Amino acid sequence: MRANTISRRRFMYLGSAAAAGLVASFTRTSRAQAPKRPPNFVIIFTDDQGYNDAGCFGSRRIKTPNLDRMAAEGARLTSFYSAAPVCTPSRAALLTGCYPQRVGLAAIPRHEGDLTAPPHHVMRQDSPFGLHPSEITLAELLRNAGYATGCIGKWHLGHLPPFLPPNHGFDYYFGLPYSNDMPPVYLIRGTETIETDVNQETLTERYTEEAVQFIRGHKDVPFFLYVPHSMPHVPLFVSGRFRGKSEGGLYGDVIETIDWGAGQILDTLKELGLDSDTLVLFTSDNGPWYIKGEDGGNATPWRAGKGTTYEGGMRVPCIVRWPGHIPAGLVSGEIATSMDIYPTFAHLAGLQVPQDRIIDGRNIWPILSEPGAKTPHEAFYYYFGNELHAVRSGNWKLRLETTLRDEDIYRRTPNLDTPMPEALYNLDVDPGEQKSVHKDHPDVVKRLHELAEKARNDLGDARTGVTGKNVRPIGTLKDVQG
Repeated sequence: MRANTISRRRFMYLGSAAAAGLVASFTRTSRAQAPKRPPNFVIIFTDDQGYNDAGCFGSRRIKTPNLDRMAAEGARLTSFYSAAPVCTPSRAALLTGCYPQRVGLAAIPRHEGDLTAPPHHVMRQDSPFGLHPSEITLAELLRNAGYATGCIGKWHLGHLPPFLPPNHGFDYYFGLPYSNDMPPVYLIRGTETIETDVNQETLTERYTEEAVQFIRGHKDVPFFLYVPHSMPHVPLFVSGRFRGKSEGGLYGDVIETIDWGAGQILDTLKELGLDSDTLVLFTSDNGPWYIKGEDGGNATPWRAGKGTTYEGGMRVPCIVRWPGHIPAGLVSGEIATSMDIYPTFAHLAGLQVPQDRIIDGRNIWPILSEPGAKTPHEAFYYYFGNELHAVRSGNWKLRLETTLRDEDIYRRTPNLDTPMPEALYNLDVDPGEQKSVHKDHPDVVKRLHELAEKARNDLGDARTGVTGKNVRPIGTLKDVQG
């Protein structure tokens, strides 16, 4: 499979007809011999939505009946983590199944060939970089197995044509190449710009309409649809029919528009008879941009939000629905991450993940299908950029010594180099990370330090000057033009 996944289709744009040809193997055999159709997959991925910003995760002001229905009919994961507290690295992790440090997208150089300047936290509108062409995305893995693949929404893994979704496994792409606060804001279809000065008030609805159209156009073949919404990343926009409807203000209006979109997708699947054939997963790329006040979300009961490695920055809502396969109303507090989506979907599609590289995610199908199943993760590592900030194992979280700068990268506070002492939290009894019990559990501290050292050797740690042994490079224009 490796030889078929890199060079021969890197710069092609495949339309629906080509996608249909890829699934011919599912329809050419006689009815008696035909293999069972593999499941469809839909990921609805919001931008900067807080853990508490859905009814089924505790919101009292924002109404999300469709997400609540998903949770009632499927599984709700309460210890689900993004692999980063900001946009670009978290998206890289979802699509590659790897910590962003492993695939070179945890910290973005400012200029090609110049690694001396402090890196950006995310891709900028002038970044000459992207996801490396040798990475095998989830879309690529599934497309090579006969799936039709679509990405509708925000990409943020390289805006130049060689780095866009059609060159990373997606047959179809419609969306913004980066965040909606980075001018110029323009829409792309395939690899071509189709619209400038985008009216963001209708953007969420347009994504939903494109998603529904994609599902209708591929109802007869297995498909993977990735819908990374541009919001509730600020600036916030909604159309007139949703404006002023939510008790949660403009932010609530945005979330309720996204919830409407989820309902449109669910209703379409039901109408087409695809309900029991389709796994739908909803989650967020990181925690809420809480310092934006009323325009930012809410991570209660966790501490802080986007731009931090506290729980509020990286623990996000996750709902997974697949009628007849995932028990209705299942709730799991076991550690799971966005990196686990890759190997879990591969498992359900009957595929093997790439064997020539490290994949950090684990198959969490047991957690989704068996009440009481345990996490496959010994530890979860909280990185910001290429700096290791914390490690969790079981209910224990060790925050390593950092500085005041690391409390929140978006705040402009004085004395940023002030040291922040190491702290140990029992997340079962102290979910808000308010009371360090570091001195009371030296054995736990020692064990988590050993896990942290393991991560440093593997993935690196810029704070301690350790270069990881198993990291891969960011994509450059030389890589795609050579």
